[in-house]
Amino acid sequence: MTVKSRLLVSVYAPALTGDDGRTLAAVRGMERALPGLRLEWELSKDGQPIPLQQRDAWLSEAATRGKFPLLCNGDELNPVTISGLKRPASLLPEGQRQLQVHVKLPLDVTTLAAATAVLEGVAEGARSFWGHASPSGHGSEVAQQMRDSGHGPERSPRGLPMLLPPEELRSPEIPHYLGWINYWSVAAARALGFPDPARDADLLTRARRTASGGWVVQLTDTPLDLDNIAHLDVLRRAYERFPVVGGRAAP
Repeated sequence: MTVKSRLLVSVYAPALTGDDGRTLAAVRGMERALPGLRLEWELSKDGQPIPLQQRDAWLSEAATRGKFPLLCNGDELNPVTISGLKRPASLLPEGQRQLQVHVKLPLDVTTLAAATAVLEGVAEGARSFWGHASPSGHGSEVAQQMRDSGHGPERSPRGLPMLLPPEELRSPEIPHYLGWINYWSVAAARALGFPDPARDADLLTRARRTASGGWVVQLTDTPLDLDNIAHLDVLRRAYERFPVVGGRAAP
């Protein structure tokens, strides 16, 4: 199940400690964002979709074991998937375990129109601290921004600021980095100092408040492309505006 261009959504939320309804809420939030989408298949070991007769019950039972198993739309030509990964405490702020929810979709016209709603639906459903939606390949750019020593370069090869590893951040609400479309919970937005009407007028034209009081903030009109100088400048300015991101400044 592969596609050439994908939109990747990743959100960071409190760890699962039982079935609190968050896994099902995240799935349903994604389905609402993309009318007609049904995530009612699991995958066999060889990658073949298997229909689930009682998806909701299956998902809830898995959550009682602290798991968020992979679900897909059953379409091998245009696969859409969602799953959760346990993030160990040793790799995260304040030594707190987290749930990282991953979504993969074809980067097509339908997805582009619904990208903000998909991120919001998944992030709000999982009660996330923060998250983002970005085109595939963005992760490799972020990897070049991660500081691995106190004596490394001040900038990545793209001229973006270096970021602290997640385990060195002060709290789970601080975003590790920025993406194309960003989800910030109430606590994350407070830590970032967003919104500030005087400084965020441009960002607010591509932002909206969520039902929980958080924010979804889109940096560029089209998917972030760091080979596009205008997009790279927007991302640089966003990092300058929010020095708390990546632990470069205290909240």
